[in-house]
Amino acid sequence: MSRYTGSTFKKARRYGFSILENGKEFSKGKKRTTAPGQHGSKRVKLSGYGLQMQEKQKVKFMYGLTERQFRNTYARAKGMQGITGTNFLQQLESRLDNIVYRMGLAMTRQGARQLVNHGHVLVNDKKVDIPSYNVKVGDKIKIKENMAKNSKIVEALTNNQATVAFVKFDKTKLTGEYVRFPERSELNQEINEALIVEWYNRLIK
Repeated sequence: MSRYTGSTFKKARRYGFSILENGKEFSKGKKRTTAPGQHGSKRVKLSGYGLQMQEKQKVKFMYGLTERQFRNTYARAKGMQGITGTNFLQQLESRLDNIVYRMGLAMTRQGARQLVNHGHVLVNDKKVDIPSYNVKVGDKIKIKENMAKNSKIVEALTNNQATVAFVKFDKTKLTGEYVRFPERSELNQEINEALIVEWYNRLIK
């Protein structure tokens, strides 16, 4: 299945969840209680499976993954020691496009993915143009010098709200470092990763 490239506003309203993590998809910052459509309707109460599927879709659209990428990331997380759900979110946060976003070099993860795709990002001084590249703790990330005055990057840095404690970033040098794996408390509290684990456990039975 290919990556979704449509409106994040439609998906945000459908799931009652901010795909951009800033609430800007909702009018005046308020989530709607009705489903999408011209007239709207009350949301139907979902079954257990429906809740699990919805949670999976929310995270999939939030990080901009294909179905295959999502499953491969989950499989990798399941093979690690520790809590599978937390491992899974940490692996998603370790993607290069997400780290670029967390450094504040793009307004959205989609924008960060484009920077990586176009070859503007260096990891340990080597060009990496694969958005799903797994960044290791201690890796140094920076933008090519010729992009320092790029209008979109300047705008993103000016309005940066994405920088977090597990990522260091120097605005003057446009360089950053993935300091450590994020703790669960530092990530989106609206995500219920336990439902995603239940969905995959049901899938492989």
